[in-house]
Amino acid sequence: MLSLEQIRREPEVVRAALARRGEDAPLDRVMDLDAQRRTLVTERDSLRAQHNDLSKRFGQLRREEQPHERAASARLNRLRQEIQNVTKRIEVLEKESASVEKQLQGLLLELPNLPLPQVPDGLDESGNIVVRQSGDAVPLDFEPLPHWELGERLGIIDFERGVKLSGSRFFVLKGAGARLERALINWMLDLHGLQHGYTEVQTPALVREATMLASGNLPKFGDNLYRDAEEDLWAIPTAEVPLTSLHRDEILEPGVLPISYVACTPSFRREKAAAGRDTRGIKRVHQFNKVEMYRFVEPGASQEALEEIVANAEAVCRGLGFTWRVLQLCSGDMGFPSAMTYDVEVWAPGCQEWLEVSSCSNCTDFQARRASIRYRPLPGARPELVHTLNGSGLALPRTLIALLEGYQQPDGSVLVPEVLQPYAGFSVIGP
Repeated sequence: MLSLEQIRREPEVVRAALARRGEDAPLDRVMDLDAQRRTLVTERDSLRAQHNDLSKRFGQLRREEQPHERAASARLNRLRQEIQNVTKRIEVLEKESASVEKQLQGLLLELPNLPLPQVPDGLDESGNIVVRQSGDAVPLDFEPLPHWELGERLGIIDFERGVKLSGSRFFVLKGAGARLERALINWMLDLHGLQHGYTEVQTPALVREATMLASGNLPKFGDNLYRDAEEDLWAIPTAEVPLTSLHRDEILEPGVLPISYVACTPSFRREKAAAGRDTRGIKRVHQFNKVEMYRFVEPGASQEALEEIVANAEAVCRGLGFTWRVLQLCSGDMGFPSAMTYDVEVWAPGCQEWLEVSSCSNCTDFQARRASIRYRPLPGARPELVHTLNGSGLALPRTLIALLEGYQQPDGSVLVPEVLQPYAGFSVIGP
């Protein structure tokens, strides 16, 4: 959530930053509601003070006067009536301020984070910039198969039964395919946990509405989420959602930051915005596994932390022997809570395209403000908002796609990268 203080102080700066994202934000309405709310709250607080003063006078009068005397009784009745009138006005003001506050918060929850100044301008992916690339996207020296053909020939991906079980955009991994994905997950968790310093956690895959709100997925993206309406639980689209709320409504004591977590969870997305796109294979599906890196840091450390998260994602690509590249996303192509994002893409020679396997974002204090996550810089110091960052480390099944297509052999077999062989228990998947 954006800072209301910043909107009051620098409305045109905020407006221009949101315009860089292609947002025609209703800032005038936000400021109008904010002014209304502050006027109502000021009057309410003044009347509360008046109510307290009248109540004290009423109590004092009751102690000093003789209630049975007519004059004293009249004074008490007038004072009692005045107190009742003030009470009614306070109740009206509280209802009005609550209504205005609800409208104001509703608008603020719809506003995305502001892009940092160093983020390149652009309204779509055409404005993204390739920062660096490791290796060349060269073709194999034979005619490669796309993963959907390769997986079926090897008997490790079953599309037909996935559709039978759940419908389109679902699949079943079998045998060596299931073991290979499990090997990938275990190796990535060990890499991040044992070498990169992340604490591994397991979180629920179903969360409450407040958890979705804190991460920025609600209310804007409710149509793309799965929900159990009866229990009011939401299926997470990424582990970023529960990891954000691990410290919701907390004040972290000095010396606790930075905090680094890694988790692997199933991820659920309705993919309504992608209707008709990437319908073949397992590139864009409704359920998939993803290893997620997450950090809570002090504000001055967030840019350095972002570079470290990207390096951690690249370490996975390096270990798997992929050809990869890093893109800095332009202002209009970043995710809703992000102030700056790098994508890591790997080359898949079978389908002849770059596949995003990691999106690494600095969300600054945007999620922390929604989730009320603060820290004390020093003992006894005033709490400040933390900065949050996240990055895939990596996402499946696109990592699996790049592995199958990149390691396929002319005879139709697939070699297993050396780092995965101890986890998988085999070195090749034969036809």
